[in-house]
Amino acid sequence: MGKEERRVARTPVVQENASRQASTTWLVGSDSLVNERRFSVVFLAPRGNGAPLPPGVDHWPAPGQAVLSPALRKAGAAEDIDHRFGELAGSIKPSGLDEPTEWLAYVRPRDGLSEKPPSSVVTGFGPAAGGIFADGLEPGSGRMDDKPEWMFRAGLAGMLGLPGLALLLIAVRTGAHARDRRTALVAALGGRRTDRALVAVGEAGRPVLLGALLGGAVVAWAMLEDLRLPYTGYVLSSEYVRQHGWWVGLAPAVALVTVFAAVVLAELVPRRGTAGTRPHNPVASVWLPRIAVLFPVMFLVAVRGPDLAGSDSGPRALVSWAGIAGTVLTLPAAMAAATAATGRVLTRLGRAHGLAGTLVAGRRTSTYPGSTARLVTGITVALIVLMQAVAWQGLFGAQSADAQHTLNRIGNSALTVGVRGKVSDADMATFLNRLPDNTEAVLLAGPAGGVGGAGPMRLSGDCPALAAFHLQCPALTARLSGAPQDPRLQELIRWTPHDALVTEVRRIDSGTLARRAAASTEEGSLVLVRRDGRAVSVAAVKRLAHEVFPRGARAGSPGEDELTAGIPNRDQGRWSTLLGLVGVAVLTVTAGLSAMAEFLRHGRALAPLSVLTGGLRVFRTSAAWSVFMPLLLAGLAGSAVAAGLADPVSDTDDAFLTRELTSSAASTVLVIGVLMWLWACTVAVRQARSWRPRGD
Repeated sequence: MGKEERRVARTPVVQENASRQASTTWLVGSDSLVNERRFSVVFLAPRGNGAPLPPGVDHWPAPGQAVLSPALRKAGAAEDIDHRFGELAGSIKPSGLDEPTEWLAYVRPRDGLSEKPPSSVVTGFGPAAGGIFADGLEPGSGRMDDKPEWMFRAGLAGMLGLPGLALLLIAVRTGAHARDRRTALVAALGGRRTDRALVAVGEAGRPVLLGALLGGAVVAWAMLEDLRLPYTGYVLSSEYVRQHGWWVGLAPAVALVTVFAAVVLAELVPRRGTAGTRPHNPVASVWLPRIAVLFPVMFLVAVRGPDLAGSDSGPRALVSWAGIAGTVLTLPAAMAAATAATGRVLTRLGRAHGLAGTLVAGRRTSTYPGSTARLVTGITVALIVLMQAVAWQGLFGAQSADAQHTLNRIGNSALTVGVRGKVSDADMATFLNRLPDNTEAVLLAGPAGGVGGAGPMRLSGDCPALAAFHLQCPALTARLSGAPQDPRLQELIRWTPHDALVTEVRRIDSGTLARRAAASTEEGSLVLVRRDGRAVSVAAVKRLAHEVFPRGARAGSPGEDELTAGIPNRDQGRWSTLLGLVGVAVLTVTAGLSAMAEFLRHGRALAPLSVLTGGLRVFRTSAAWSVFMPLLLAGLAGSAVAAGLADPVSDTDDAFLTRELTSSAASTVLVIGVLMWLWACTVAVRQARSWRPRGD
């Protein structure tokens, strides 16, 4: 079964007339690890003999025990997740998880579980159990956190499919000049279209078969063991791959046939000429400098224009997108103009110092700027699209930016605790008495009646707790106007709805504190701090809460709920980054192949220079400026411009657009550029040596 099938198989069902002896009390909750996404915690208890168990759990845990997924146990080892919910009773089997990396916990409360709301009574799981699916009671958080499948497929098609298609089109036309001459010869000898197709297939056979074999090896590997994809941390389940083995296994064969079909079509489709990868006439590149002049204007419009469009989001977005589109259109021309200007400098240097390679490279670069523009266009567009996609992904998670700011400022030195369900005064007193050493508790509440209500905020605690915030202990109450000095209290107040910045400090004893904390959330949020200002152990507090309270408690830094809600955007943004970087790499290879093919075709004309200059350096120098320099310029300038265009979008503390991403994108282009340059040098030198007499 696939992911969705397993989710359906573990979905609870209810039957109106089912026997009360064959049912399970069921309550879905959630929890999280520090700075990680939430995961599903299901509280369950049997109702008589034969109570159904969810898939993946083969026996009922004892009261006060829990069953966790293997991935959760591994990820939460540092927080002692095995003992957070009670004694560990085992691990959830793979059949009960939607994927190997899912985090999930089933907990049987120590004191049982009431069947009254918010709990539900279920009679089975999945279609086989019969009954009505209980919507909203499904375990797991994947359906809430995951984006729709069509979005992922669209990302694959746009970031991998289109670059792959471009690579295929360039690859089948690489070396077109020599193939066109061969085609003309075959036709002159009386060869038929079938003969030409067979010759083309034979020429492409070795690299295409090698690629298909490598693809088949990867497919076989994925069928044999789980594969963890880089950067995203996603584990591709080998079981899922085997379930679709026929379709997945046919993928290399389909790719093989597709490439051969493209090769044959490229061979048989009539062409008006045999220019192949020949650069356009220099006269056609006169317009490039004129367009290049517009690049700085378009870039400034994209970066600064929205600030001049007012506060209305409509005009701001229109100006921003217009500037980005103008930058995409003018950036290749600006790079080509800069390369042409550099070529003129190289020409003068080559003449002055007798450097044949520099002279040839300079003349070619300055004469054919349009060739440079075509080479860098795909890479620069891909870099801009990548940075925009990552920046907008971060913007969708901007609700967590304030929470991240709080976490960066005070860490876990102040924790808010929210008890799940109703608890007794005695349980709350036990919880407060068993807090870790050096830990104090206070209650912080907004104005009476909520935002807009009359009165100040209220901070209640005993003297040691108030002293932990560097506050004087009043006889009964005292008023604090303005922002307090303690940064922990500043952040707590910032996350407490209020009007005027006035706080009433109330001195209460520990018994009153326990009673009010157990009463309701109207009495305020329970806050834990250490007297020495250090971080409070979240893991220890959560474990203690599950030991004392029937369903435990939520504990985290102020605003952590907002931070946790934004983490799925962070994780899914990694997919955009991974797919985008792979797409940039494919387009860089495409541009490199095009540049190398064009250089090698002209390199044949340079072969006599190896005799005149007495060496092969002319090829290395010319290849560096013809192949490597355009890619270098596209990688460095393209990454810088793309980051600059995305910077206004990602101007938050929780932005996903980082220097590491920019440097990774530029490094990917540069590494491929170096490899393509070395390859071009090797082939060009081999061609020159085949032309020159032996004895180089």
